[in-house]
Amino acid sequence: MNRWAYCLLPALVAACAGRGPAPELVPEPDPAPTALAPAETASLAIETPSPALPAVVSMADSVRDEEMLDRLREVTATGPDTIAIPEAAVAAMFDINVARYAEHDRVQFYLDFFKAQARERMAVWLARMPVYAPMARAAFAAKGLPTDLAYVALIESGYSNTAVSRSKAVGMWQFMRGTAKQYGLRVDQWVDDRRDPIKATAAAARFLSDLTVRFGGSPYLAAAAYNAGGGKVSRGLRKLGAGADGDYFDEESDDPEIASDPNGDDRFFHLFDSQYLRRETKDYVPKLIAAAMIAKQPEKYGFPPIPQVAPYDVDSVPVTEPTSLEVVAKAGGVPLDQITALNAHFVRQITPPGGLAWVRVPTGYGVAMTEALAAVPSAERVTSFSHPVGRRETVRSVAHRYGLSAAELADFNPGLSATSKLRPGTSLRIPGRARVKAIESQPVELAAKGRAGALHQVRRGETLGSIAKKYRVSVRQLLAWNDVAPGAKLKVGQRIRLGVRTGSAAAGRRTTRVAHARAVHVVRRGETLSALAKRYGVSVQALREANRLTSSRGLRAGVRLTIPS
Repeated sequence: MNRWAYCLLPALVAACAGRGPAPELVPEPDPAPTALAPAETASLAIETPSPALPAVVSMADSVRDEEMLDRLREVTATGPDTIAIPEAAVAAMFDINVARYAEHDRVQFYLDFFKAQARERMAVWLARMPVYAPMARAAFAAKGLPTDLAYVALIESGYSNTAVSRSKAVGMWQFMRGTAKQYGLRVDQWVDDRRDPIKATAAAARFLSDLTVRFGGSPYLAAAAYNAGGGKVSRGLRKLGAGADGDYFDEESDDPEIASDPNGDDRFFHLFDSQYLRRETKDYVPKLIAAAMIAKQPEKYGFPPIPQVAPYDVDSVPVTEPTSLEVVAKAGGVPLDQITALNAHFVRQITPPGGLAWVRVPTGYGVAMTEALAAVPSAERVTSFSHPVGRRETVRSVAHRYGLSAAELADFNPGLSATSKLRPGTSLRIPGRARVKAIESQPVELAAKGRAGALHQVRRGETLGSIAKKYRVSVRQLLAWNDVAPGAKLKVGQRIRLGVRTGSAAAGRRTTRVAHARAVHVVRRGETLSALAKRYGVSVQALREANRLTSSRGLRAGVRLTIPS
């Protein structure tokens, strides 16, 4: 859709006046969570475009019934620079065109699917939708996009902020880590903004805006690219003879079918009929259309009416030092589950160190909770936690693990001294401040961050054992990666390789695995080939071939296994 769809309403009305009746299947817009009374009229004062902006706007099939046409004909200018637009007219201008493709075979397939196999799931999604859809619609309208793109979140996650896909896409809008960071979302060991509905929705609007512009204004090609990536859709169009992404069809074409599709959405269905998209992406747009049809008229398809609930609305409380959500909830007298639900983006349930963070709280609680939190001492901002004592652990070793002295840990556990013997299975209380230190000291896993082949510079007092523990690898792996002899002493400043980069065969994977070249593993009691294969990221067959094993019966405790790269 033309991103200046608000512009030139008089020309728009004239363009619509000559159109015939719309198809019979006309899904109505979503009922708003706080709908206006029938007698009330909401008008928006919208600036007219400057001469430099596009001067032609086509409504196409966006206005699809006679009542809306009549209302648009009655629009009158209220001043030299603004025009009044009925709220319903604005909503219609920003619909996707579901009627044009409603009879498509795959649209009908997904209508049946949502009404039958996925009925309970869809009912849950529809009940959750009115909380977040108004915010999504506002974000898309601000970008000049069809606000019906809010239904992308419906089919991506069912409007769940904590959804995680098999491919590690996260949140309501199912962002992959790389795309999330590209659009300004923070993703690290403290914060995952993909779970923040406000920030993630704004990022999704920017992303879909970029895709819509890239693909000539087609929301359906943009949605397909949202699923598969812009490159795959572009390559598919080029293979169909499209040339540039936005020029697949010449706007001056005499073909009546093309001329009646000003947004270029038919281009997606040309791709659908080709072999240039995988099945998941081919089905993505029909699924979106089917979901939109149901969301617009749930009762027509056998679902209960959309509940009239308050849309997502929160206050935000500033926090300048690490604070656990439990402390926030207690300070404000709000149930903890409500605070954690509003702040799913704090993955540790603690605000991050290093600066200002904003905690979402229920509307109306902002001022009181800000004042209450200001009175909480720094030492009490992160709640204490328990540590189950393991075999051979001492007061000193547990204290060291959490960045404490043995005396500090003993003081926090009445009846304990720095020299007390610990019984396995008992619990020690750990002060909250140690939790922050423990999280900060945790290394980012090599496989998860693609840091295979990174280097560690040896500091005074470090040993191979301490470095291996820090990076969650074995000493034998470090020996293999660095050609270091067992028992060798490390020099301050020496660089230790933390794995080797995988070859081109693994380059296409979403995460980079650490290659365990020439590593040796000493089998422990109870270990199996399948467990070891999973641990080292290799296949069972590769382990067998590397060690000339004919069956798992030969896997005895003490056996040394070569781990292939």
